[in-house]
Amino acid sequence: MSTPAMGVESERGIERVESGVGFDETVEHFEKVLSARGMTVFTKIDFTSDARKAGLEMPRMLLVIFGNPKGGTPIMVAAPSSALDLPLKVLISQEADGKVSLSYNTPEYLARRHDIPAELVKNIAGIRGVVSDVAGGAGKV
Repeated sequence: MSTPAMGVESERGIERVESGVGFDETVEHFEKVLSARGMTVFTKIDFTSDARKAGLEMPRMLLVIFGNPKGGTPIMVAAPSSALDLPLKVLISQEADGKVSLSYNTPEYLARRHDIPAELVKNIAGIRGVVSDVAGGAGKV
């Protein structure tokens, strides 16, 4: 199995990982991986559907907001402004060429932005593993 393509936009703290499968399969596998790890999907925002309702067209794009209160709550208590970026979010998007990617704010960026204590960064660092598992192993949980 090949390693998923990755890209980090360091100044903006965004990491983008290319999925090896289509949009629907990526979304389905992402939700399965979150469930297997005991995470809750709080909501999903389907930007494409919303655009269509407004008479507009755009490539497929879905924002998944997820987390675990046991991990996020201590961060928000220690660094209240982190609630602006928590729960965690992953944007699943499809490019014009059909390629699908998963993008998220890096834990390091969130830590800098909100002065999250170093010992609590581990609570959000698992996002990398989740995204990597989804991008590199669709069909496996």
